[in-house]
Amino acid sequence: MLYVPPPFIIVMRSILLFTFCVIATISGAFGQQPDLAKLDQYLAKTAAAWGTPGFSVGVVKDGKIVFAKGYGLLEAGKTAKPDGSTLYAIASNSKAFTSTMMAMLVQEGKLKWDDKVKKYLPYFELYDPWVSSETTIRDLLCHRVGLGTFSGDLIWYKSDLTAEEIIKRVKCLPKQFDFRSGYGYSNVMFVTAGEVLSKITGKSWAQNVQERILTPLAMNRTTCSLKGMEKLGNFATPHALESELNIPIPWTNWEEVAAMGGIISSANDMCQWMIFNLNNGITATDTLLSPGSRNTLWRMHNNYGMDYTRKNESKTHFSGYGLGWALSDFQGRMKVSHGGAYDGMISSVTMVPDEKLGVVVLTNGLQAPTAAITNWILDAYLGLPEKDWSTEMLARVKAGAKRDTRISDRMDKQVKGTKPSLDLEKYTGNYFSDIYGTIRVTRKDDRLRIYFEHSPELSATLEHWHYDVWKLNWDKKQAWFSFGTVQFNMTNNLSITGLDFDVPNDDIFFEELKARRVP
Repeated sequence: MLYVPPPFIIVMRSILLFTFCVIATISGAFGQQPDLAKLDQYLAKTAAAWGTPGFSVGVVKDGKIVFAKGYGLLEAGKTAKPDGSTLYAIASNSKAFTSTMMAMLVQEGKLKWDDKVKKYLPYFELYDPWVSSETTIRDLLCHRVGLGTFSGDLIWYKSDLTAEEIIKRVKCLPKQFDFRSGYGYSNVMFVTAGEVLSKITGKSWAQNVQERILTPLAMNRTTCSLKGMEKLGNFATPHALESELNIPIPWTNWEEVAAMGGIISSANDMCQWMIFNLNNGITATDTLLSPGSRNTLWRMHNNYGMDYTRKNESKTHFSGYGLGWALSDFQGRMKVSHGGAYDGMISSVTMVPDEKLGVVVLTNGLQAPTAAITNWILDAYLGLPEKDWSTEMLARVKAGAKRDTRISDRMDKQVKGTKPSLDLEKYTGNYFSDIYGTIRVTRKDDRLRIYFEHSPELSATLEHWHYDVWKLNWDKKQAWFSFGTVQFNMTNNLSITGLDFDVPNDDIFFEELKARRVP
């Protein structure tokens, strides 16, 4: 006799079958294994479309490196190509190394997150005495002390100042928002954190990162110095971008400010760093981070704010900063990431902890497809519909460049046919900026020259622009800025009182100098 199951059993089987199908679908989406040949094709196409001189990409999944390859050229106009071991500056991706080492000091009982900075650096001062006394180690690492984004970068940029000398000038920077009530990305606060680390350990930041992270993680092709880079070999050349042309420029020494951006590394080595972080600070032989440290570093300390009235492609609902890491959600999953910008090089590190997935992109150009590459790889591994991020994001970049009319607007306003108010010799002399130091103007034949005391690479010839304003013709090609002018300010009686700079760019703020003439 044929067995006919009761109705409730049929229903249960249907539910179980449906559940199995859902689980299988979710498992397939979450555990997606992309076609790496297709990824390779996408990256090659992206390299050609963006015109970036070269880049290297690394992908980790479930504790292993599954992809590491280079594209393009080490230097425009030459034939050598990058690979997974090619060295690039990772710039601000170094900040997570700094915060991680601070966590190690906390674990060792040598430091507390809420220790006051002045406990270790008595000379530390900000715009307000009370804020100076209350600023903690935690505050340094999450960009909430009240300074504006990139404020003070001209103090250290291409400068021969020591870290301590840089920190002592920070007190002259203006307040952008109230203490702990806003977000201002501050490189100088990470320089400060690096000095705290050195003060406590009695070793340089570079020695600490080598002993505490690079050696344990076998990051053997990672260094903090240009000499170390030259010794290792196989390194990319940075490039400035001018009229869509990639122009090779020299490497810049960031050793003194390494705590905020001095690491030089490869895609393969950065994969080891991501594997370590995705494993919550545990290596094959040791536990370098405690669960408490992992949670603190990846806990949001400062919010960016979100526009919930507009849709976003990544379905992001929260976004902010932990300690050395940017935090958000991506397609319903937590995302931990950071970017880096060095003279002529852009980089990004992105991890999805729930999926044990990480992507690093290192480039040697300023028009860099870091986000386009990362998003395509994340979509592929998360089983999301394929999207041509490269074409879409490149269009946005080009549209943004067209909208930026800061330089052309200034050129249009030049008043031709005017003359300086005074003889050239009257403009020469020393000018002093509280945040920087001495700026010297000299005369050479019928030209004025300007020299920055601590930054010889910023020297320029002054070409008369209009009235008492001169155009800055830089001696060397600069990555972040090109056109700029300097105005000589005067009293009613034509006595020069100081200098005001106008160099339109998004990173190095010459207008903060406000140099006054030294009698």
